Formats: sequence, structure tokens, C-alpha cells
Amino acid sequence: MPTTGNAHPSWLSEAVFYEIYPQSFADSNGDGIGDIPGITAKLDYIRDLGCNALWINPCYDSPFKDAGYDVRDYTKVAPRYGTNEDLIALFNAAHDRNMHVLLDLVPGHTSEEHAWFQASARPDPAERVVDAAPGATTPGDTAPGDTADHADGRVNVSERYIWTDCWISGGDGLPFIGGETERDGTYILNFFKCQPALNYGFAHPSQPWQKPALGPDALATCDALLGVMRFWLSRGADGFRVDMADSLVKHDEDGKPYTIRTWQHMFAQIRQEFPEAAFVSEWGRPHESMEAGFDMDFYLDWRWDGKPNGYNRLLRDTDTPLAHGGDRSYFNADSGASITPFLNEYLPQLRDCERAGGRFSLITCNHDTLRTAQRLTERELKIAYGMILTMPGCPFVYYGDEIGMRYIPLPTFEGGYVRTGSRTPMQWGGDDAAIESRYLPMDVAPGSPTVATEVLRDDSLYHWIRQVLAMRGDRPALRSDAAFDVIAAPQEGRAFAFLRTAAGNGNEPVDGEAPGDRVLVAMNPGRGTETIDVPAPRAAAMDSGEPLHIGVVHSERAADGMRIVLGPQSFAVLPW
Repeated sequence: MPTTGNAHPSWLSEAVFYEIYPQSFADSNGDGIGDIPGITAKLDYIRDLGCNALWINPCYDSPFKDAGYDVRDYTKVAPRYGTNEDLIALFNAAHDRNMHVLLDLVPGHTSEEHAWFQASARPDPAERVVDAAPGATTPGDTAPGDTADHADGRVNVSERYIWTDCWISGGDGLPFIGGETERDGTYILNFFKCQPALNYGFAHPSQPWQKPALGPDALATCDALLGVMRFWLSRGADGFRVDMADSLVKHDEDGKPYTIRTWQHMFAQIRQEFPEAAFVSEWGRPHESMEAGFDMDFYLDWRWDGKPNGYNRLLRDTDTPLAHGGDRSYFNADSGASITPFLNEYLPQLRDCERAGGRFSLITCNHDTLRTAQRLTERELKIAYGMILTMPGCPFVYYGDEIGMRYIPLPTFEGGYVRTGSRTPMQWGGDDAAIESRYLPMDVAPGSPTVATEVLRDDSLYHWIRQVLAMRGDRPALRSDAAFDVIAAPQEGRAFAFLRTAAGNGNEPVDGEAPGDRVLVAMNPGRGTETIDVPAPRAAAMDSGEPLHIGVVHSERAADGMRIVLGPQSFAVLPW
């Protein structure tokens, strides 16, 4: 499995993440757009919810043609968000609260306005020079692949991007742009026209202009990216969520072997310097990402040509994701769906992570995914989030999901397209409601939730998530690395139950076992009553804390254990 041999950061065992889209989260200066000081001012809110770690979407300088994923300067905070000093102050304030902060790293491409690209596009190779990336090398050193020495702190970036060797050359099956620069060549794109691809090489070069993966030019790009990592880690960042981490090497084979080796090369260096830094991949195939050396992978929401992956089966198994009718997802009370199709895909991937010591994490939603609140009812969301927040791995709560913020159909803005409606301003309510957003419109439709209203409602989704996360924080059995065993998953039923067991403890009671070391999580998202048979709880379970539940849940003795009756739309976390 993994070949990197890295030890994963210890703090991930108890980490619960809160994803923040910075331009929409909290506006500290009344200019109508979220900013870094606004995030700092809301740290207590995030901590009180039960999250002790942040993932902040790109906050770097950018022309914002792709909402900040088109980076113009990796080492400068975008002025609309504040300054580098504001971000460092956020790191410090988070650490004072025993919280951690991940930044978003975009390794595959930059903005066309980045200084690297502007220099690489010049017609004279001798003029394709920029200042060396901060942290990449020291003056006088030469990074692999650099065609100019660093005696004057300058580096040649002719091959920092993927250029063909002629202005009329195509991209060998890859998207490309020609006719826009003075350089005699076309350049390869990632995604939008404004995002030239950084050069990590080709798995099997077949054209003179294609450089080999892990060759001198590709390693020079790695060195520049390492410089970006060092810049922020040395200033207090706790790691990175890595955008499209599996897409570095072009024409890579199935299994991504050359991209994996590229990450292994970088991790071999950066982990020696920052052993407690965490790296979370947007990859979705943990058998690959764990081998590459990442600490964690997301279970991404995929649906291609009407065919759902396991995660899609949980929350939005439909081609019309804003409609309740026709949705076959597990958490739709009317779908009749079993948990089995999800588990068939999920369990092998979870075991891949466990063997590598990493984590395979679930999300409530994210900035690329349509919110579910207007399709699933509050009760359905409570059951869904109850499961997501008690499963293995470090869960990720997308800002506003804790109050049931809704997706708003909106025209595309800053490259958001269909994703724009999931990126609307956080609905704080109260005094914050007077600040008019100039980023995106806020949901002001009747019944739209706000933090101010949901905090006052005792049975709100907000309070349910707080309760679940409080129990997660109190119980070692719900930590990210605690064992996970399926207890009930009938193919024709709606019930699902699993045991979580604290690391270092077996499933059977042992002398000296601490309270809270084992819990049973059981649910029934359907409208009928479900009955399941489970192993009997250990004797100490009766004294190990109050259960957490919604709906009617009761248990009775059975011949070989316990029988649990789950009423309609019920969920429970039980000491076991």
C-alpha cells in the first residue's frame, strides 16, 4: 500500500472541520464581502458548534475568474480579504483556541496573470525569469531543472508551464490556447481559459515539447510548489487541502502512478520540515491518495450519466437534485433505499485508508456541490448529518449547513456556474443582516434560516449538530481513527447500524476499559418501523453516559444479544 512511510499528524484523531468560503462567510468591515478578520471574529462560534479545525477556500491574490482558484500570487492574501498579517493573526487566534487551519492549495495551474506565466510567455528565453519562489531555494543554490542560477535570486521559468514548440501546434488531446502570447507556442490549460497548467511532465512523452514526469523541469515545478507550502506553514498554517490532487502529470496511466510518485517526492521533503502539517486530497480514490502520501481523502460526490457513486446514493440520487420526488437517496424518507449500495463502494475504500493509517472523510456538502436543504426536510437532514458526523474519518461541515441554508438558483458569478447557488453569504441574522452583500445575494425568502433564529429554536438542526459533535468530542469511540464495524445493513430494509470502538480496544469488554470506548449508531430514515438484531452491550455501557437520539428507539433482549426497534425517521447513538 503506501510507500511514503509518513506518520500522520496526531491532531487529526480529534479533528472536526468547518469549510469556509471566505468571500461569503463574515464581513468585518462592512464592504459587503467576507474577509479574514471576519473569520477570526467567528472562531468562537465555530468552536462552540463543535468544530476544531478550518478549511478555508483560496484566499490568495487572484483576478477571481474562478472564484480564487485562479491564483495570481500564492504568497499574498487577496486585498479584498485583508493582508498576510490578518491571515497570520487568524492562525494565532485559532491556535489559542486549540484549533487548526488548513489553506487551499491549488497545485495544477495558476492564473494567466501569475508572474510565472507572464514571464514564461515572453518570446526571448533569456527574459523568462522571475524571483525565486519564497522557500524554494536559498540564494546561490540551483533547484532541479532551473536554467539560471540563483546567485541573484532569479530563476528561469521557460518550462514552468506546458508549452508546445510552435504557434500552430495542438495539445496532443489536451485543451490548449494559441495566438495570445508572443512566445512561439501554444499552452495547455486546466479547466478555464484563464488557467494555464503547471508543468509536472508527461507519463510517456511522445512529442518533443513534452517533458518527462519527475524530470528536471517537472522537479523544478515541484520545488516551486514546495516553496509555497513552506511560506505558509512557516507562518502558522497547519496544512493544506489540495485541489484536484490527482491531476498533476499529464497522460498518466490508470492508477496515477506518475502523479503518485510526484507527491511522494514532495512529501519526502516537506514532512521532514513540518511533521504535524496535514494534507487532505481532493482525489476520491484513497488507495491511490494514501499511496501518494496524503493523510486524508474526501468521499467525493460523483454522478456521471445518471450513474451514482456511493456518496451520491446517500444524499442526492437523482438527475434533478433540487426535487424531492424521484430521488432514490438513502436519506430521502420516501425512497425505500437500502444502505447496502453505499456500503458496497465505501467499505473497500475505507479499508484502504485504514491499512495506510489515513482517513476517508465524509462531507455535509462543499463549494462544488448543490446544497440539499430544500430537497431534504430538516428531519431527513438530522438523520443524514447524524450519520456523517459519527462515521470514521474527520467530518467536514460546509458553512451554513448547520442551519439548513438552501441552494439558490443564480446566474454564474466568478466562474461558479451551477455551483454559484451553494456559495451565497452566510445567514447570520441579527445585526449582520443589515450588511448588504456585494458578492452574491442572500437568501431572503420566507422561512430562510439564520443563525440568530436557529440558535433560539431548541429543536433546530443547529442544536442537533451541536449535540452530535459534543458527543463526538466526549467519546474516544467516535474519534476519526476509531474502529468501524457494520452491525446491520439489510438489503431490503431501511435500517443501518454500526459499532465504533476506540483505538486500542477490541470489540469485547476488557478490564479497565474506559467509559465511552464503544458506541452503537443506529438509524432508520424511512417512514415505517424497522427492527434489527445486534450484539449485547457490555455491562459498563449502562454507566457510560446518556444516549443521543431523535425519534422512537427502544431495545429488548433477544436470544443472542439485543433487538432494537427503530421508529420512523429515527437515529440514535448509544453507549454499548
